[in-house]
Amino acid sequence: MTDYDAVVIGAGHNGLTAALLLQRAGLRTVCLEAKRYAGGMASTVELFDGYRFEIAGSVQLPTSAVVSKELGLDSLPQVELEVMSVSLRGVGDEPFVYYTDLARLAEHVEQVHGIEVLLGMAEMAGWSQAPARALGRFEAGTMPRTLDEMYACATSEAERATITEMLFGAAGDVIDRYLPDKERHGALRGMLAFLAVNSTFRGPYTPGSAAALAWGMAVPDENTVLTKKLKGGIGVLTEHLEKQYADAGGELRLRSQVTAVDVVDGRVTGVVTEDGSRYDARVVVSAVAPDLTLTGLVARDAVGDEVRERLGRIDHRGSYVQMHFALDGVPEFAAPYELLNDPGMQAAIGLFSTPEELQVQWEDSRRGIVPADPAVAFQIPSAQDPQLAPPGKAAASAFSLWFPIESDPAHYARLKAEMGQRVIEKISRIAPNFESLILKHTTFTPRHMGTMFGAPGGDYCHGLLHPELLGPYRPGPRGYRDLPHGVGGLYLGSAGCYGGPGISFVPGYNAAQAVLEDA
Repeated sequence: MTDYDAVVIGAGHNGLTAALLLQRAGLRTVCLEAKRYAGGMASTVELFDGYRFEIAGSVQLPTSAVVSKELGLDSLPQVELEVMSVSLRGVGDEPFVYYTDLARLAEHVEQVHGIEVLLGMAEMAGWSQAPARALGRFEAGTMPRTLDEMYACATSEAERATITEMLFGAAGDVIDRYLPDKERHGALRGMLAFLAVNSTFRGPYTPGSAAALAWGMAVPDENTVLTKKLKGGIGVLTEHLEKQYADAGGELRLRSQVTAVDVVDGRVTGVVTEDGSRYDARVVVSAVAPDLTLTGLVARDAVGDEVRERLGRIDHRGSYVQMHFALDGVPEFAAPYELLNDPGMQAAIGLFSTPEELQVQWEDSRRGIVPADPAVAFQIPSAQDPQLAPPGKAAASAFSLWFPIESDPAHYARLKAEMGQRVIEKISRIAPNFESLILKHTTFTPRHMGTMFGAPGGDYCHGLLHPELLGPYRPGPRGYRDLPHGVGGLYLGSAGCYGGPGISFVPGYNAAQAVLEDA
């Protein structure tokens, strides 16, 4: 039995953020992690000898400037990217090259894709602004907004209409409005549809999918630090937080699975781990999913039925595969996509389906059908960060929708193998030697990701980006805006909280701020 001021459950980037801020503030803090390494989905892992992979998250998303300064994120080594991504459909279409320099991007779009696409992109960015403010996409240290407060973020009736569409509309309808040419705009339409649904369990034409589109398209403001790619992979971020935490005197204990949060007379008294160890503390911050925390770690009689009922409605249906490849060299891309042989073009290559195809694939997956031509986000991070692979070799990864998660479990292994092969075939369509270069590879499904990272259903959002799970319907540190969880000293700080998924640190930051406010 050990006494602490605070216990943090989970050493992902949110857990480490909360632990660091509390330790710095003078609270004796211990961070307990169930796995053998810290970082969670913000980890760089050597899956095969000499090959290191960003096993889940790969990009530090736009971050609140306040949080970035507090955590010293500006000091991290970056990979300087001239091209953030290249999007195509793989049917001979003109690739959409997303240059990091906005002037060069605008020039490329106008010259290659047409002025109407440039205008459509600008109009879509404008469409997303009021919803982004309503959702608090880049804010830190604030509470979830009520619906009235969300609408108050609008400065005009037109902006109020965009918030309504965000809450009730379909991403595909928004894309159709601003980029209507299904052939000439195919690659960009496919990229936007993929962006809209990869954190949902909805097709792009399913009502409610516009919320994730608005979330993904939100334009950072002057209070936001832009997206970065880190040298050494996203795990460098974890190492940075670990070092700061250790330097501040904090304790990190790996292979320490928390099995219970003890509550006496409505207040936490500590936690118990799988090996029977007890850590006494009057503050517990949980960086695991809110529903797992309040319905799995806390005794049933400590949380009200209404809270438990609302938590029971959280959707965790991850529907994807994540693949990692150890390659015996760099793939050679064939005509008409020779530009992809430039290492500068290989940070992220999108082989996308049209919004219409993506909708049909989602509907088919619900009937147990693997997409015949799945949408694939492919990257070769070792092209610009050679330390991730042995000399002369390459480390590559792919993420693809939709894996048929609702099928009979008896068919799970067959469907996994089938979808993995479809992904390989799709990449080989534009890089014919890709399959022959594969020395080893692994395929992770939502089931694997759930086991590895404790993400329920493999849902890396800890609550998908559906409108009914955003705004006031996503809990803050003390629970829902209108329905606190009622357990004194317990604070929620995972991706399932306000601030949302992605490597933004906001949920962990918010949890720490709430602790310090109450203290």
